Amino acid sequence: MRVAVIGAGVIGLSTALCIHEQYHSLVPSLEMEVYADRYTPHTTSDGAAGLWQPYLSDHGNLQETLWNKETFDYLLGHLGSPAAKEMGLFLISGYNLFTQPVPDPSWKNIVLGFRNLTPKELELFPGYSYGWFNTALMLECRSYLPWLTNRLMQRGVKFFHKKVESFQEMFAQGVDVVINCTGVRAGELQPDPELQPGRGQVIKVLAPWVKHFIITHDIESGIYNSPYVIPGSEFTVLGGIYQHGNWNEENSARDHKTIWENCCRLLPALQKAKIVEEWSGLRPARPCVRLERENVRHGHFQAEVIHNYGHGGFGITIHWGCAMAAARLFGNILQEKKLGSPPQPRL
Repeated sequence: MRVAVIGAGVIGLSTALCIHEQYHSLVPSLEMEVYADRYTPHTTSDGAAGLWQPYLSDHGNLQETLWNKETFDYLLGHLGSPAAKEMGLFLISGYNLFTQPVPDPSWKNIVLGFRNLTPKELELFPGYSYGWFNTALMLECRSYLPWLTNRLMQRGVKFFHKKVESFQEMFAQGVDVVINCTGVRAGELQPDPELQPGRGQVIKVLAPWVKHFIITHDIESGIYNSPYVIPGSEFTVLGGIYQHGNWNEENSARDHKTIWENCCRLLPALQKAKIVEEWSGLRPARPCVRLERENVRHGHFQAEVIHNYGHGGFGITIHWGCAMAAARLFGNILQEKKLGSPPQPRL
């Protein structure tokens, strides 16, 4: 049974690991391969700050809220392990700020210690009249992706540095199941008008005095279009750009100016911070995650594809819940193949 995972961001690598962990002992013939034209540190996942936080509203999508919760609980379980440091995993607390009262988010009972801000706390942030404080998790992909990669290599998973042009190309090589984790590029393998880039840009600075994340929200301008400051283990990430439909991966001087001025207005001490890196990338934006099985014709045969893409700006937040769901779909395929085979003679 040959399985090819296309994509080596947080979704591809975690899905590969989850499937391998669950099924390698049950399916001795399981051979897994990962194909990607970008590996860490050049994936979209690498650019993300790594804060576990879903969007403010799940638009009533309880399935995604559940996947978010499964991911948080999975990571929380790793927090006390020696692996946490290698994974780039640690607790972080901080603020979400608003200019008007808003309903509590779907994830208020998933994070730790969620509460509303007091008037005294709000005085720290002029211009904001409402907010929340909570403790969540950071998962830095420049550590987590190499950690996942090492785990997979120890298990004998093979890695190929190449761009896959079509599912048929994989099936022609004898692959039985393709797992499609190609993020914003998924439309190149199969048209998907619902999938659009949500371009982001960040500035990474040295600001060791920043200890809490601060995420501001402008309900009018939409998600990620107002300043945020997220301190990591080495750098603090400044952002606040979301451009739907923009495919440009070059850094923009105009966006740099917007981020810098807005973040310095939010935290004036940042004016003293040294800029170490600038990055832009494309979030795979979609009205909802596409996580489903599909039968694809290959000659006279039906081949199987499991799609797992369209996680927008919350891939790190939802990745393990989605990996487990993809593994369940893979289990269904195994069950059907087994049921579809002729009965074994009884001894």
